[in-house]
Amino acid sequence: MTVRIGTLSAGWPAVDRCASATPANWVVVGRPGGHAPEVSSLPLLAPLFLLFELWQLAIGERYVGIKQIARGTDPREMGPGEVLAFFWSAGLALYAAWALALLASPMSRVYAFCLVATTAVGYMVRRNCGLTRILIVMTLEGSVRIGLLFALSVTAWHRV
Repeated sequence: MTVRIGTLSAGWPAVDRCASATPANWVVVGRPGGHAPEVSSLPLLAPLFLLFELWQLAIGERYVGIKQIARGTDPREMGPGEVLAFFWSAGLALYAAWALALLASPMSRVYAFCLVATTAVGYMVRRNCGLTRILIVMTLEGSVRIGLLFALSVTAWHRV
């Protein structure tokens, strides 16, 4: 039996043009070009944002940490310096744009949706709780996002 590998358009009969004495039974349809599907480069940035998330947790602990809560100080009165505030704000804007851009990538759409949902739920909870509970909510929210970013990093770099 002879099996040919290639592409065959719908409606075209498989013409037996082989030198074999037995006729070809079927044509195996394959992917034209034989290339692997494209991989988006956006999920490959996940380790960078994982480091940003860890840095954000450390900075959050410094400004809204247990020592500040024990002293009874308001963290809004002793905020970070201008340079740190700029880089933090710019990082948050890039992080949000990256998470929204991930929604366009089929491989990372679930991770992106979970990141956006975690951020939205964390924001709603933080807006409605007192100063003593904010650190707990920030830590839980950050740890969930770190877990999602770690899983996305492993998945993205595994597919390369």
